[in-house]
Amino acid sequence: MKKVYSRPSSLKEAHFHYCPGCGHAIVNRLLAEIIDEMNLRDSAICVAPAGCGMLVYNYFDIDTLESAHGRGAAVATGIKRVRPDNLVFSYQGDGDLAAIGTAESFHAANRGELITVIFVNNGVYGMTGGQMAPTTVIDQVTTTTPSGRASNQAGHPVRMCEVLAVLDGTSYLERVAVNKPAAITAAKKAIAKAFQHQLNRTGFSMVEVLSPCPTNWKMGTIEACKWIDDVMSKQFPLGVVKEVKC
Repeated sequence: MKKVYSRPSSLKEAHFHYCPGCGHAIVNRLLAEIIDEMNLRDSAICVAPAGCGMLVYNYFDIDTLESAHGRGAAVATGIKRVRPDNLVFSYQGDGDLAAIGTAESFHAANRGELITVIFVNNGVYGMTGGQMAPTTVIDQVTTTTPSGRASNQAGHPVRMCEVLAVLDGTSYLERVAVNKPAAITAAKKAIAKAFQHQLNRTGFSMVEVLSPCPTNWKMGTIEACKWIDDVMSKQFPLGVVKEVKC
């Protein structure tokens, strides 16, 4: 029988702790596949966040360390500057990158640091109970917005790709999703392209991934995947936001 799937070498044989239907597991596997396919296992260094993705060091069979909450881009900057030949990427959630880590993310991008950020956007603070995040969409119900997010009280969702696109230091910014097979294929291509921009030293690169969170969205897994298409992607349009010649 022809073998059509095997565990990526860069992924340890460990059970994911993520909730059923969570997109983090898909993103973790994509990263491992890309690292293997680009022959980067011996040079890749991952900076893990606080939040749902904090245990990636249990899953990636590459050099991985954890940063303080929100400091992923700053830690990745330090590593890249002392080890310029390594592929360095931070793995961050919406609260980590777009709230407590806004300054670190913004200024690393503005300086054109030769790092890649994998930004998993599920619209809520997932690990701490589903509170409103900077990326919570208008009218979305969370534990801290039980009547839905109202722009006159809580402001508007932050579109980080668009925010960073105006900075001269950014070279590649794309928003993707992992809610269906075609989207997952596109996400894999985007992450590989972001890594290639880093290897080509063109500037700061980031891939934003719209990820389902059935537990905190209080939805079934199928409904959560559909909600990304029907609602979330309307406020966070998919596609390349910025790309300079690689």
